[in-house]
Amino acid sequence: MKKFLVFIVAITAVCLAAFSVRDSMAGQKKTTGTPNDSSNVSWQEPSETKAYPKWKNLSKPWIYVSIKQQKVYIHGNGKVQYIMNCSTGSKSSPTPRGTFHIQHERGLSFYNASSKEGAHYWVSWLGHGVYLFHSVPTNKRGQYVVSEANKLGTPASHGCVRLTISDAKWMYKTVPYHTKVVVH
Repeated sequence: MKKFLVFIVAITAVCLAAFSVRDSMAGQKKTTGTPNDSSNVSWQEPSETKAYPKWKNLSKPWIYVSIKQQKVYIHGNGKVQYIMNCSTGSKSSPTPRGTFHIQHERGLSFYNASSKEGAHYWVSWLGHGVYLFHSVPTNKRGQYVVSEANKLGTPASHGCVRLTISDAKWMYKTVPYHTKVVVH
């Protein structure tokens, strides 16, 4: 009987410890290596916890933008290599759909006085500087507009594809001219 009581006490202690660990982790950010859902998107950090893919190691790389899912999928070697959270165009200013290619134009920052928004780390994919991949919006001083940045993961742009700061920087530094971009 004494061994049975010790066994019951030990099992109870293990269960209590497990529940305590589970409850203490409930409020922490996910670190599963997959992009966050739109309700928990960090607009400053990479969309995934894993490293960005090495472009030179990818066979036939291309980019797919899902307007429905508000995601950018980096494809290579016949499969998805990385998924980025994004914001495509709003209903009043939709993102064009179709097959395009990365164009020569790219830059560290821009500001559009008519829309009173700019961004960092931009790469053109249509209209030679009209439709871009870029960071979340900035104001005329180059400071991030938090109210707009917090919309990442929902349609909110003027037609461009907004990315986290880290994702936009990777795109700017990594993705070469003429890479195929499919937007649907």
